[in-house]
Amino acid sequence: MKKNWYAVHIKPHCEKKVAALLSKKKIENYYPVNKIVVSYTANKKKYVYEPLLSCIVFVHIAENEIDTVKAINNISNFLFWLGKPAVIQHDEIVNMQCFTNEYSNVKVEKKAVNPNESVKIINDPHIGIKGRFIEVKNTLVQLWLPSIGYIIAAELEKSNYDVFNYEFEKSKLVS
Repeated sequence: MKKNWYAVHIKPHCEKKVAALLSKKKIENYYPVNKIVVSYTANKKKYVYEPLLSCIVFVHIAENEIDTVKAINNISNFLFWLGKPAVIQHDEIVNMQCFTNEYSNVKVEKKAVNPNESVKIINDPHIGIKGRFIEVKNTLVQLWLPSIGYIIAAELEKSNYDVFNYEFEKSKLVS
């Protein structure tokens, strides 16, 4: 049976514990972590790691495993869309993993999305995120996650990206 990514709503401050329980049951999971830079002296910086999306863990399961996941401690329920557990696109999970690995002090914002906009970051040597919902404004790069209705954003040097029209590039490949 085909596996999909689903978002699971959990009790507050239990992301790490739930991820460990899921891993123990051999259920592939991901909870995005935000690396926050905290300077505690003039010369030294410290990194603090906290969940990027509070009370959400992503699981990669087949539809028949939903009840098994619901039975795990500290899991409240799945996020639903049109009466069914919302399926999260695999590309969104991969993009979120790349984004959170490369950027620190990531901000999260709930927002409506425009499915016709697209950007590809091409010159940053550490990241190659490409998708339908990435936007660059001045020095801010935003990754749009339409499956869950969030935008995550981080600072970026302006020389590290190039904007292009996704639909135009796609039509050139088809021609």
